[in-house]
Amino acid sequence: MLIESPVQAEPKARESSLLSGARNFLGRLFGKQEVPDGGRHLANGELKNLRQRFAECASERGGVVSARQRAAEIGQIYAGLNDDGRREFLRLLALEFGPRPEAVEAALHNWTKATGTDRSGSAEVALREALRSPRSKILTQFNAIPHGVQFLVEMRDDMLRYLNDTPELGVIESELYALLSTWFDVDFLQLQRISWNSSAALLEKLIKYEAVHQIRSWNDLRNRLDSDRRCYGLFHPRMPDEPLIFVEVALTDKLSDNIQVLLDESLPPLQPERANTAIFYSISNTQPGLRGLNFGNFLIKRVVDDLSRDFPQLKTFSTLSPVPGFMGWLKKQEHLLARVREAHVPGDAALREKWQADVCACLGSGAWQMDVVLAAAIQPVMLEACARYLVQNKSENLPRDPVARFHLVNGARVERINWLADRSDKGWKQSAGMMVNYLYRKPDLESNHEKLMLKGDVAASRAIRALLID
Repeated sequence: MLIESPVQAEPKARESSLLSGARNFLGRLFGKQEVPDGGRHLANGELKNLRQRFAECASERGGVVSARQRAAEIGQIYAGLNDDGRREFLRLLALEFGPRPEAVEAALHNWTKATGTDRSGSAEVALREALRSPRSKILTQFNAIPHGVQFLVEMRDDMLRYLNDTPELGVIESELYALLSTWFDVDFLQLQRISWNSSAALLEKLIKYEAVHQIRSWNDLRNRLDSDRRCYGLFHPRMPDEPLIFVEVALTDKLSDNIQVLLDESLPPLQPERANTAIFYSISNTQPGLRGLNFGNFLIKRVVDDLSRDFPQLKTFSTLSPVPGFMGWLKKQEHLLARVREAHVPGDAALREKWQADVCACLGSGAWQMDVVLAAAIQPVMLEACARYLVQNKSENLPRDPVARFHLVNGARVERINWLADRSDKGWKQSAGMMVNYLYRKPDLESNHEKLMLKGDVAASRAIRALLID
């Protein structure tokens, strides 16, 4: 029978105290975006102390519990620093706590000599261990602390902001990215439906994180969570109160072509059993520190499966998506701008002057929308321009537009370009009011993806192809 001695019991008491303290201070980090301005510099004398803390944490001196306590204390120091202090903190970790060159050289020499012998396996293990940096061990300690994973996510957000001015942080950013990629594998993530009955704290985060179509009020949010709407988020077990990404869906009886109509609070909800189409109209990533990890593909496929189970009558799964890079691209296409400019002369004198002086700026302002004749005249040219932008404007064989690239890489196809579909200021500035339907047809997803990745072929409907005929 195992009898726990007082010496063995003491670490558990310390761990309880540690986790309680860690929960308190790391929990406060979620509002940390305001800390850098009001935080402090890292004094010269503190660098020596911090260097010692890093070394002790990496060595796990005193056992795992003590190492975690040191990690919590290190996190507390970081949380109180301003941007300059955090840069110095991260520079110290990046430059002085990498793998030891002599250990790597010796392990590599032994592995080379052992190749082809019965010692090759153990030599490979030793080489891997030599390549594992002390800073990686320090970062890993946070995984076991309450809120520690989110602390690291927010720390990587800082690193990404600092990289341009402090490129030496690239090595630790890459190391942290590798850890987060493992910890945030999609198999660990949980799909949850978010409804009006979800916690007020979670609903407030939807309002805060919505990145595509601003949620203007609680009534607006309630409308987006009505009976003919669905909202789903992906959550990580170590960040249960923070959606990593969420998608908003409208159940409709047709392919939607206007975001203002789709979000109109005055319209009655459609009875869900009458819906035959699911429109994904907003997908928002919430954690900048997880940039580079693609949750969207997994989220959409899971939501399609969930909706198909709950509403077997649904036949069409599509997006109503913005075209964020279109106007920036159009500014450089003088031949297309000339065709737009010459399509029709505005009747209004003030508008005519602006139109001739800078047609692109005029398009981005939406000032022309009330001129029905002008809008009709430029529509064919603008639709063609948008089709060329989506299908032909590429970088390394992939669409340059970030939204198009996301959906097309996931296997969707460009189905339809919608004219005057987003009359918000953001819609005019991004795409002269145009939006796109990307269609997700389950039988075609894999082949569409492969053709794009192998040949650069963008999947597009006949209507879109027709716009590209010279």
